[in-house]
Amino acid sequence: MKMKNLPLAIQIWLIFALLIIVVTVALLLIIPFSLDRFFINEIYANIENGQDTFQSGEIWQFPRNLPPIVNDEADQNIRTVRHLLFNNDKQIFPPNPLPKPVLENFIKIAQSQEMDLQRYQEVIRGNRMFYVIRRISSPTGNFYLLSYMWDSYRQSLVRTLFRQLSLVMGMVFILSWIPAIILAQYLTKPLVFLEKHVSQIAKQNWEEPVVIQREDEIGRLAKSIDVLRNRLIRQNEIQQNSLQNISHALKTPVMVIRSYAQSILDGIFPKGNLEASVLVIDQEAERLQKRNRDLLYLTKLDVLNTINQSQDQYRLDELIIDVMNRFQIRRKDIKWITDLEDISYSGDYEQWTVALENLMDNQVRYAHNTITISLKTQPNSQILIQVGNDGPSIEEKTMKTLFEKFHPGMKGEFGLGLSITARIIKLHGGTISVANQEKGVTFSILIPAQKS
Repeated sequence: MKMKNLPLAIQIWLIFALLIIVVTVALLLIIPFSLDRFFINEIYANIENGQDTFQSGEIWQFPRNLPPIVNDEADQNIRTVRHLLFNNDKQIFPPNPLPKPVLENFIKIAQSQEMDLQRYQEVIRGNRMFYVIRRISSPTGNFYLLSYMWDSYRQSLVRTLFRQLSLVMGMVFILSWIPAIILAQYLTKPLVFLEKHVSQIAKQNWEEPVVIQREDEIGRLAKSIDVLRNRLIRQNEIQQNSLQNISHALKTPVMVIRSYAQSILDGIFPKGNLEASVLVIDQEAERLQKRNRDLLYLTKLDVLNTINQSQDQYRLDELIIDVMNRFQIRRKDIKWITDLEDISYSGDYEQWTVALENLMDNQVRYAHNTITISLKTQPNSQILIQVGNDGPSIEEKTMKTLFEKFHPGMKGEFGLGLSITARIIKLHGGTISVANQEKGVTFSILIPAQKS
């Protein structure tokens, strides 16, 4: 089973345990090397202190009275320092169980020693011995004091340290379960809380806000989930309103068409004659067709948002003039004022045609006498398109939702056209904004000179 599939408490405990094991192994590997010199120095210090104590009495006056050394190596489980005295005549006091060749070698080393005190170590019968030879001058002659300890003392220290370290690490290893559980509960409690909220959000039960009084990563996650909840609520409201608006937008022309058709079948002409009544049916059918086309185009833009768009090369100023010429026919009473730079652009030609058509349609609908269009390059490698009219100002409330789908405008028009325009501009890496002027309204489009 993978670790990530285990409960969080077990995962945390396993991490604790792994860290403890790694630290323990590292200590067991490092301590013998790092403390070996310390232990050896400690042994020599004990030997020299023992010599000082031993030497405090006038030992050279009664060396023959020293008790013999027995059970030498087995008695080294405490800080026992053994002492040997010998003179230049190679007389050794007290009797010692060490092999004779070893004792003779000690005498030889002592007699050749240049300093008064010197440290040595040697392996004897498979055991390491640490010893210090001190030259002593006395009224009765020169003596050599050889004091020694076996390595069993150092080994005893190491074993004791290892036992204590193992005991401590074992206790820590066992008790680490407690902080692991506490930490797991501390971490999982808000996560379980978030899990329940997300589960409720998935069921569209999103009325209760997600609130966690934390400023860490979990707190930021909770805030992000709450932002998502609010957006889903907003999206659901928009979706519900969209369905209602679509139903209303399609129902109205259908009802007009049906009522006019039924009246004509009954021999009644609502507009006074057959031709005028059929013209109304044709106009409503055209409105119905346009709304269906806009809805399909919005769906198309949603798909295009996930794939690469076509990159056509064309003159943006020429496209604006072409679209403008088509709308001039609709209202010949409007004066068109243009200030267009010659700008080449790379982008989806069809989408920009639709975007400009929807924008121009909005201008023609609300303009009183004048529509202005400007196209200019900006210093920061961007292109600015501004389209304005001298019509009525836009209310602040309407301005905030002007580019959202299905929000009705000032004349009851449902906002599909400007929503499509805004979506196309966003797909090309640009932005669109609207502002009221002293006389009229101006739409500003800012796009990169070359879409990335």
